[in-house]
Amino acid sequence: MSSTSNLAKIAEEICPAGLAAHSTVKGRFAPSPTGYMHLGNAWSFLVCWLAARKENGKLILRIEDIDPDRSKPEFVNGLIEDLHWLGLDWDEGADIGGENAPYTQSESTSLYEHVIDALQKDGLVYPCFCTRKELRSLASAPHKGDYGSAYPELCLHLSDDDRREREATGRKSSMRLHCGKDEIHFTDVLHGNCCMSWRECGGDFPLRRSDGVFAYQLAVVVDDIRQGVTQVVRGEDILHCTPRQVYLYELFGCTPPEYIHLPLVVDHGGERLAKRHGHFELRKMREAGISAEAVIGYIAYLGGIIPTCRCVSARELLQDFSIGLINSKELKLGEEVIARLKELSGAC
Repeated sequence: MSSTSNLAKIAEEICPAGLAAHSTVKGRFAPSPTGYMHLGNAWSFLVCWLAARKENGKLILRIEDIDPDRSKPEFVNGLIEDLHWLGLDWDEGADIGGENAPYTQSESTSLYEHVIDALQKDGLVYPCFCTRKELRSLASAPHKGDYGSAYPELCLHLSDDDRREREATGRKSSMRLHCGKDEIHFTDVLHGNCCMSWRECGGDFPLRRSDGVFAYQLAVVVDDIRQGVTQVVRGEDILHCTPRQVYLYELFGCTPPEYIHLPLVVDHGGERLAKRHGHFELRKMREAGISAEAVIGYIAYLGGIIPTCRCVSARELLQDFSIGLINSKELKLGEEVIARLKELSGAC
């Protein structure tokens, strides 16, 4: 892609510094307000804070509320309260402002639309009229193995007449990003050099759904570029999506951030923690008399940051913290985790 492409011009507009590597570490908390924080979130945000502060870097708080059906204002307040309770701070964000506002994704939809338009003018996206039902039926067809889980590019080569015919029936289209590359390469601090095929990470994917909602993959890259984020810490369940974001960085002509994909926190049965694990919510633990130092000490111990399970504050961890200390295996919670945290809290 030439430097005079429509997308490259947008990159220069939103963040000229984003076109080159940064010397200062800048991380971000990027919670989705679709529920309250749990122990898995606490683990990711703790390491995010430690990794940035260890390098005397900066942090921002960005609220990723682009899902209008699930995002709730009360969850935003709860997330901020939980982060403060853990002793984590930030330098700019949704609650305190800063030079890179807005810090709430629902306020940035016009910019995302501008990016989609530029991608369309550059011939990098195409309208897709496939419904979820149609794609589900494909997945169960005999030729599933031909495509794996990747989108089979059914709408990629539709003619203008074909598209007008579908639009005439009232069908709304999503906008899919097409990649002509077979493989995407990137580096992760914990996983080393990674190479994934475009099919392996889902193939051509929607940047905007047919109902107009923008995809996480688009919003996160645009905002990270715009806000100068240089370090991304998150769970390894997102690792397979990273090639999509790296490719978008390439199209923008910007340097991707440093990626750190952490081992996940799982319950005693091995299931990844999610919002439905209500008993692991930080607010409920706080209400039960559990201290933040107990929570931090427990997850820091499980993650390999400290050798013994004890009460400790986030700031106390800074002196000896190193990414290299983190275990490669999942952080498995004990069956009596709540009782253990209460016990630890009593010793604080």
